[in-house]
Amino acid sequence: MKKVVLAFSGGLDTSFCCIYLAQDRGLEVHSVIVNTGGFSDEELQEIEKRAYALGVKSHAVVDETESYYEGCIKYLVFGNVLKNATYPLSVSAERVSQATAIANYVKKIGADYVAHGSTGAGNDQVRFDMIFNILIPEVEIITPIRDLKLSREAEIEYLAGHGIEYSAEKARYSINKGLWGTSVGGKETLTSHETLPESAWPTQVSETESRKVELTFEKGELVAIDGEKLAPVRAIQKLQAIAQPFGIGRDIHVGDTIIGIKGRVGFEAAGPIIIIKAHHTLEKHTLTKWQLSWKEQLSSFYGNWLHEGQFHDPIMRNIEAFLTDTQKFVSGKVFVELLPYRFQIIGIESDHDLMSNKFGSYGEMNNAWSGEDVKGFSKIFGNQVMIWHKVNNEA
Repeated sequence: MKKVVLAFSGGLDTSFCCIYLAQDRGLEVHSVIVNTGGFSDEELQEIEKRAYALGVKSHAVVDETESYYEGCIKYLVFGNVLKNATYPLSVSAERVSQATAIANYVKKIGADYVAHGSTGAGNDQVRFDMIFNILIPEVEIITPIRDLKLSREAEIEYLAGHGIEYSAEKARYSINKGLWGTSVGGKETLTSHETLPESAWPTQVSETESRKVELTFEKGELVAIDGEKLAPVRAIQKLQAIAQPFGIGRDIHVGDTIIGIKGRVGFEAAGPIIIIKAHHTLEKHTLTKWQLSWKEQLSSFYGNWLHEGQFHDPIMRNIEAFLTDTQKFVSGKVFVELLPYRFQIIGIESDHDLMSNKFGSYGEMNNAWSGEDVKGFSKIFGNQVMIWHKVNNEA
């Protein structure tokens, strides 16, 4: 019997795939879940039980949390990457890490096929397919939900016909949790005018009083919260636990899919949003004008190319090297106030702060040159544009 590795989450789509691949396609199903920091041990155990209840031959958990941070999230922070100035690429980045890990698992067990539960309307189908085609081109890809053009209702009916009950209420919202945020999709996100109800958000708002937190960065990485030294992954998780109950970082992203249609998805990502905004504020104090300018341009490309699944393009390693080099002096503390549904950056402290009053005070006095120097500079700096106006105004 031929083997198929199924990228498994325990949700409706991959539950359908388990039964379909085994019973309709006659394949030996080996499910694998890639943990990118979104699952507790208890949740992983429940997912494993579900996989075996669905009849898989084997089930594996691959923990990619640390490599996900080191290979991807770190650079999203360095680049202050927010897709369409809104979305921290919670799922986009995660899928790249998951697809890569699954391709490696396919090689490890020598499977004949690889399968995923993506639909035919979103980005994930392209990300998974493309990375599999890059890393395991000899392995055939099976995508039952996309190929059969199934609705969620049809999947629930199919499972019921095979003795598997799946709650229609549970299927109302598709939730994906990871280290870099949680996405939420539902009937409201299929429209252009509705928002998600309060009950749809995975974390309910329970904090009502303001709280101040101190974030410490070293060379662009978050390494301490309120003075407590933490490894970057743990720091992200701790900040998320502190800030998520405020309802911070909730939004709906409207984006252009890889296949050319518009799409909406809800997300809650308190930790990522605060980290990116705090990091960017620190950079505005510690980097020069042109460092900030080129970072913004390259980071925008990096985020878009990652979003489209092109993580393995060598240009991404080139940009990562540039981003890493810019972080040499991005160290210091950022002070943040958390409030219900919002936060504000209060300010920073850094030995590398370029706003040092040794060189003058903005809007008051400068200590590095005289007013006469500025008069001459202003004439020279505007000279070519003055000539253009003289020549063309006369014309």
